[in-house]
Amino acid sequence: MAPSTAKELKATLWKAAEKLRGSLSASQYKDVVLGLVFLKRASDSHWNFLVDNVKADNIGRLVDDAMGAVMTANPALAGMLPRLYENLDQRRLGELVHLLSGAPFDPSHGHRARDLMGEVYEYFLGNFARAEGRRGGEFFTPPSVVRVIVEVLEPSSGRVYDPCCGSGGMFVQTGDFIAEHDGDTAEVTIFGQESVEQTWRMAKMNLAVHGIDDKGLGTRWGDTFVLDRHAGVQMDYVMANPPFNIKDWARDVRDPRWRFGVPPAANANYAWIQHVLSKLAPGGQAGVVMANGSMSSKAGGEGDIRARIVDADLVSCMVALPAQLFRSTGIPVCLWFFALNKAAAKNDRSGQVLFIDARELGYLVDRAERALTSEEVARIGDTYHAWRGAESAAMKGFTYQDVPGFCKSVTLDDIRAAGYTLTPGRYAGAPAAEEDGEPTADKVQRLTKELLAALDESARLDGVVREQVERLR
Repeated sequence: MAPSTAKELKATLWKAAEKLRGSLSASQYKDVVLGLVFLKRASDSHWNFLVDNVKADNIGRLVDDAMGAVMTANPALAGMLPRLYENLDQRRLGELVHLLSGAPFDPSHGHRARDLMGEVYEYFLGNFARAEGRRGGEFFTPPSVVRVIVEVLEPSSGRVYDPCCGSGGMFVQTGDFIAEHDGDTAEVTIFGQESVEQTWRMAKMNLAVHGIDDKGLGTRWGDTFVLDRHAGVQMDYVMANPPFNIKDWARDVRDPRWRFGVPPAANANYAWIQHVLSKLAPGGQAGVVMANGSMSSKAGGEGDIRARIVDADLVSCMVALPAQLFRSTGIPVCLWFFALNKAAAKNDRSGQVLFIDARELGYLVDRAERALTSEEVARIGDTYHAWRGAESAAMKGFTYQDVPGFCKSVTLDDIRAAGYTLTPGRYAGAPAAEEDGEPTADKVQRLTKELLAALDESARLDGVVREQVERLR
């Protein structure tokens, strides 16, 4: 039976793609499958020719030729697409081409062709990231984490930048946000950089599949610390998920980006943070995924750097995230949000930071991975916007107030008094106890009585067990 929903379609395509594994390495397998999805999106004429010859014994060579033709016609794609299909299992390759050929044309899916192919591409990226474990985390940020960043920043126009863009998920979610709010994606210009060649190629394909202009990714990959390929360009929004706690990075103590202090050689976390801050245009905002240690570490001068950033009133919000959002790492993570002008909001929040403790949110996708629901993502975003008095929150009737255990607005003086620690749990506190109407004194008396009764029963059962053991001796 043909798949009747987008979810079933993606699952069916994944099963068909897995049949191609054979002797392929994990990286080759990923390139092969994502290359096919890209070709389907990029060229109707070449794809239709493949569909007409789907049972040919040389279908692999025909795919290789199609990839070559697309690259010849589009010099920007030169060397980007895989050409190793001739060596695959031809029958199974033909099956996958056949399944992909029907993907966007079933109206029951309720999607436009471009949207569905983009969904398939993202689904495959996520599955590859799970299969590759820690390596997968280098190119894939969990969608719910990206959605939180996008919902908080609300990038609807201007320049959007990711200095370590992986497979381009931040840009895809930006496009989705704009579409959901009936905006025009043409009002956004994306800029990205990626240091790993294969991942950079994936990003180029991902953006193309989603119909996003990929010129902002440049003509080559490269290390942001060695050479900023967008030097001199100031960004309205920066969204990033840098690699955590990198010990071997290109450190130059004379780098002008280290406005708040030279980052330690043994950890690049504060190098990423300062690079992000250096890229913001006046009034710009940023959201960055960081390891939890960044909120309190004092190693290598990090505490001093953090203090200077706080004193400069650049931190707008800190969000503690639930565990297990990243399948690739067990390191707990948080989100740093920056705003160059906190006074620009309707609620002037100069000299204040919003702390959100979202550690208890989320649901288990499986035993190894957690995700945030759409409602939880919206709650975090609405809380931030209500705090700033933004129109988007007011339209929902959402007004800000401190919620014990979840959010609290804190002054810079209080943060200084806490030694510049930025851990949300320190400020948000514990959830308020539910009122049950029972006076505290009565509750203590009742609970004490119940505890003594439980201890008496435990002692009685202990005697029974001992008696039975003695009888057996």
